[in-house]
Amino acid sequence: MIEFKVIEELEPRIEILEVIKDYQYVITSGVVKAILHTNIEVIVPTTYQITHPTKLTILEYKVNEISGKPFYIKEHNKKYNFKEIMQILNNMRNM
Repeated sequence: MIEFKVIEELEPRIEILEVIKDYQYVITSGVVKAILHTNIEVIVPTTYQITHPTKLTILEYKVNEISGKPFYIKEHNKKYNFKEIMQILNNMRNM
């Protein structure tokens, strides 16, 4: 049987929480788990699920410094960096 050990818990970013505070949303914290007796790690992303005024699901992955796009929006099927995510959220606010 596969056994996991939680290595790190990933907290939501405060900057994103400040922008979406006026929306209806649900946040699920992410974790980094290691499969015991192997060198394999599993990353469960932090999920920001906005339900009102529009439906948007943003996944934030813990990535290394080489990849500058730790965010993924399911509805757009595209990766984004932090600056692009903030622009999208601010544009939603101005609608």
